Amino acid sequence: MPPIVAIVGRPNVGKSTLFNRLTRSRDAIVDDIPGVTRDRHYGKAVWDEKTFTLVDTGGILTADQDGFSGQIQGQVFEAIRNADVLILLLDGKAGISPFDRELAQMLRVAEKPILVAVNKIDGPELETNLSDFYALGFENLYPISAEHRYGLSDFLDSLIGTFVPQKTRKDTARTDDTIRLAVIGRPNVGKSSLVNRILGEERVMVSRTPGTTRDAIDTACEINGRNYLIIDTAGIRRKGKVTQRVEKFSVIKALKSLERCHLALVLLDAHEGITDQDISIAGYAHERGRGCILLLNKWDIVEKDTHTASQYIERLRSTSKFLSFAPAMTISAKTGLRVGRIFKLVNEVYEHYTTRIDTGPLNRIFERAVSHNEPSLHRGRRIKFYYAVQVSSRPPTFVAFVNFPDAVHFSYQRYLVNRIRSDTGLNHTPIRLYFRKRSGHRDTSQ
Repeated sequence: MPPIVAIVGRPNVGKSTLFNRLTRSRDAIVDDIPGVTRDRHYGKAVWDEKTFTLVDTGGILTADQDGFSGQIQGQVFEAIRNADVLILLLDGKAGISPFDRELAQMLRVAEKPILVAVNKIDGPELETNLSDFYALGFENLYPISAEHRYGLSDFLDSLIGTFVPQKTRKDTARTDDTIRLAVIGRPNVGKSSLVNRILGEERVMVSRTPGTTRDAIDTACEINGRNYLIIDTAGIRRKGKVTQRVEKFSVIKALKSLERCHLALVLLDAHEGITDQDISIAGYAHERGRGCILLLNKWDIVEKDTHTASQYIERLRSTSKFLSFAPAMTISAKTGLRVGRIFKLVNEVYEHYTTRIDTGPLNRIFERAVSHNEPSLHRGRRIKFYYAVQVSSRPPTFVAFVNFPDAVHFSYQRYLVNRIRSDTGLNHTPIRLYFRKRSGHRDTSQ
């Protein structure tokens, strides 16, 4: 998974400004995903083609006259523990505070890479303000201005230099046929009950070890001759019910699990009804390109007639249109209702998720699609599609080379994705389609 970088520092040093600056989208493709709201405390950042997850610890670090309270200390340690790299952000105008000294000591104990950035240094004439900060004992200080971009290039070059390179390895599809499933959802929707039902009745247990986060458990099992790794996660709480800092860390843990899985089993409480939080949680999986199966749990206690299931699923579809590809079914983890059918569906979704399409058939799909419905003109000039290739699977990801990649409307992108689905039968997986300009080509079409 991408490295996790946490920004820590006392209030008003500019953490959120730096966070917003670094997580600004660098992707030319605009996704039309209604109903998905990204949590303001974390986001994806890219520098020099290296992606990392940035965490803003804003709002959790507040010093009082007696120093850290026990609760605040716990939240600070949680942020530090989950991160791979730490950014200590200081206020270049206000100078050092006792809080900065205590926080610097806490970071040293973590024994993780630490970059010390002195913010609000808007130009070279203000770099003399750095001298006081050397008293914290760090050899390298980075003068930056999150607001005005000063010093950010050098700082980011050093940041990505701390990332531990991933070990060179063969495609896991060739060396490991284990399907990794993350069970995600709100608290009390029945995630652990579902995992226990699966493992208690149908399993040949191989191993059970603690996961990489405190509240996630990885369980390897074999069902009907196939290997699975089931990741049981902590519930993602609803905002307004708990403090923002607790919500943030539950989201981070869920994201860690999603980064490690192939498919997400998104559990919903059918008795309580579909909530906005359910849709947001499903959106986390979609943003990371994971295959999804929507499971309406507790169906045994829902008052129903012959049309209830179809009405529930139709309501779910209308509120999560961005997951139109994800199959949905009603289950009961408590009674075992339809639980046995989940893995047949998992295998089908995984097959779609890992599919590769040869270049020849893929380009014929594009030729037919463009011939049937040509894209609109761009400044009076025709948008030309030269060829397309599949660049990866998990999920199937395609690049189409065109003369004006930025001019392809998202509605036409959606049309092409739907044509790929209809012509290949890939109805149960996310599909990513990007447009690129063909190198060395100068378009002269009118």
